[in-house]
Amino acid sequence: MKRRSRSSGATLPIVLILAAMMLVTASAWLQASLVATRAAVATRERVQAFHAADSALIRCSRMLALALPATSPSPNDEPSRWRMKTSFEGASAAAIAPFASWPYARRAPQCLIEAWTATSYLITARGFGATPDSEAWLQLRIEVADGTSTSHWRRVVGRPF
Repeated sequence: MKRRSRSSGATLPIVLILAAMMLVTASAWLQASLVATRAAVATRERVQAFHAADSALIRCSRMLALALPATSPSPNDEPSRWRMKTSFEGASAAAIAPFASWPYARRAPQCLIEAWTATSYLITARGFGATPDSEAWLQLRIEVADGTSTSHWRRVVGRPF
């Protein structure tokens, strides 16, 4: 005669609860890794655009040192052509691309050189990343006096146009 042990059936609900907990934990880890990956990609794009703009700024400042423009606007007014979209895009764009291309960027960086006073110049550089949202703007004011030049660097926080 076989004796049958009676089980109350508590094992199945416990296993299901543990499996559900593991599934929720794995889902949370996946979501966290996706958010971290997106943040890392966005940071990489911003750094890429920043370095493109920085390199364009350096190259354009060297170009300015070789050939200074001869225009001299009002000494108190900051140049404002860098705030206009037409200065960087379109057929009448005054901005130059100091590099033919830029690795991993959607466009080559650009720079615009404007005379501030007779001895002061404003260089605005625009760098790009791989996505349309990644764009960096940097500026350098160069003052030339008595054969020496002084540079004042600044970062433009938002797109001017």
